[in-house]
Amino acid sequence: MPMSLKNDYPSATDEQLVGWSREGDTEAFEQLVFRHRDKIFARALMMMRNEEEALDLSQEAWVKSWQRLHQFQGESSFATWMTRIVINLCLDQIRRQKKMRAESIEQMEEDLGGVERHMPIEHANPTEGLENDELRKRIDEAMGKLTEAHRTVLALHEFQGLEYKEIAKRVGISIGTVMSRLFYARRRMASLLQGLKRERKE
Repeated sequence: MPMSLKNDYPSATDEQLVGWSREGDTEAFEQLVFRHRDKIFARALMMMRNEEEALDLSQEAWVKSWQRLHQFQGESSFATWMTRIVINLCLDQIRRQKKMRAESIEQMEEDLGGVERHMPIEHANPTEGLENDELRKRIDEAMGKLTEAHRTVLALHEFQGLEYKEIAKRVGISIGTVMSRLFYARRRMASLLQGLKRERKE
């Protein structure tokens, strides 16, 4: 690549930069990354609702685009092609997690500003008044009906006494997600146990 062309990167079109990149010009590719990285990250973040995951997946998308640059035929813009790559990576990640519906609800709740943060720590105890053996049996049964994600944070918080920050670090999720999962887990547990509580009152 002639040295005289180095100053042309900022004013070059995406098509020119792609062409130079195909010839092995890494600086041309870096210019493409600089131009479109924010948009690609924003797309990943919109899908994953998790900054760390979005960052990892957007970076992976750039690696794949460099490796597959010869496949870009120019039928769409480079930005559109990149967007498809990152979307497919996000979808693959979501499928691997096998929690798409549950996670989307949790993340929507988190996006609302962490409503759970303003909830009182003490909640009405739906198990109050139950015999110990009966209570343990019903709790085990109810816990088994929770999703793995909800069951994990509930057990770590309620049974092991870990704080939100400790749970987030151990499970590898944000503190907001920990609070969201606890909120839904507690609500689900209360619903499952409420029937037995009513029976005792009757």
